[in-house]
Amino acid sequence: MNIQLTLPLVGFLGALGLLGVGLYGLLASHHLIKIIVALQILVKAAILAIVVAGKISGQVNLGQSLAATAIVVDTVVAVVALALVVEVNRRFSTLDIRALTQLRE
Repeated sequence: MNIQLTLPLVGFLGALGLLGVGLYGLLASHHLIKIIVALQILVKAAILAIVVAGKISGQVNLGQSLAATAIVVDTVVAVVALALVVEVNRRFSTLDIRALTQLRE
């Protein structure tokens, strides 16, 4: 069995690796900032997959423009999420999700 490592294959393997790291970080962490970082890693995996899919389909420009749009949207979402985290930290003095869910009781 001889598998040739081409650029698209390496790109998809990288996207799968980032997806695994992001999912692990999302599921294993209880800290709000770590959760935002894990979400950022998940988005980067999707962006890498979009660029590689554009390369494979022969529409590199479309893949790159979709990736640029996703980067801009992702940056705005991250800034808003971090602003919310700062406000939660000011108001409740914690960034632990478990402590924040006990505030409902």
